[in-house]
Amino acid sequence: MPHADGMGFINHDPRGIIMTKIVKILCTALLGLSLPMLAQAQSTPIRMVVPPWPGVTVKTEILSQLLDTLGYSSKQIEMGATVGYKTMETGDSDIMLAGWMPAQKESYDAAMKAGAIVDVVNNVSGARMGFAVPGYVYDAGITSAEQLDQPENRERFGAEYYSIESGAQASIMVHDAAEADIYGLQDWQILDSSTPAMLSEVDAAYNAKKWIAFYGWTPHWMAIKYDMHILDDPEEVYGENQGRSEVRTIVRTGYADENSNIMQLLKQFKLTANEQSQFISAYSLNERPKTEVAHEWLVQHPQRVAEFLKGVKTRDGKSAQKAYEESLR
Repeated sequence: MPHADGMGFINHDPRGIIMTKIVKILCTALLGLSLPMLAQAQSTPIRMVVPPWPGVTVKTEILSQLLDTLGYSSKQIEMGATVGYKTMETGDSDIMLAGWMPAQKESYDAAMKAGAIVDVVNNVSGARMGFAVPGYVYDAGITSAEQLDQPENRERFGAEYYSIESGAQASIMVHDAAEADIYGLQDWQILDSSTPAMLSEVDAAYNAKKWIAFYGWTPHWMAIKYDMHILDDPEEVYGENQGRSEVRTIVRTGYADENSNIMQLLKQFKLTANEQSQFISAYSLNERPKTEVAHEWLVQHPQRVAEFLKGVKTRDGKSAQKAYEESLR
């Protein structure tokens, strides 16, 4: 029977008290075991492959900052794309925003054949490479590579075409075209040099408003600084679809299967080549920290962020959009 103690509290059967204490001790012990395991699970970072390209560097940082506001941690691993595919096969990475196609087709196909990756989405629309000119040349009516060797244009270009490193695939492509006399380039001087050296020539010509034809690609800061236009390439010297490319979001198969919420975010995390060129310019040309450039881009593009986060939840199941907005206060 219960009885009152000296303090006025009601005490129940001592055996019940003992059993209650034992249960509490067991529960505390079990909780003590589970907390480290839970903490470990929550602290396991999302491992993101980051090839050393300015656009991918900032783009991955933007995603990382978004994930942080949703309660996820991430780790950025700098390595080449080819190695990145291998790490997904071995289970040592989770996400890569740099599946440039068709340039990476060999590595991509091998990882696909092994069942190691899931192709999520093209995360950059408008990516392209090819014969390029500054904006003032394009505005003068030069819109196709077929016009390069027309007598009046040939003279203004000096029958010179600037390319990147000798042996690079892009340079091999244009040399092959010259040998085949595509677009009348057979007697043009194809000037191979380093990418910085080529861009130095473009910069000098741009400042003097001289005509220059060069190998260009987007996304890149050159697209912004020189109002660059890539010419029509009906002979597809720079590849199928006139040099147009896609940049695929690649995810390790096991990770994709287990993380539907993150997959929802990745499916919607898409940029335009012009958007990426803008932050490449801030990061690479103006040499600003990637963290600063990424944060600034997020703050200045609330509508784009809302598109990324549509239907996405925080790690604990709350509204991702609301959590992001609260992080800015």
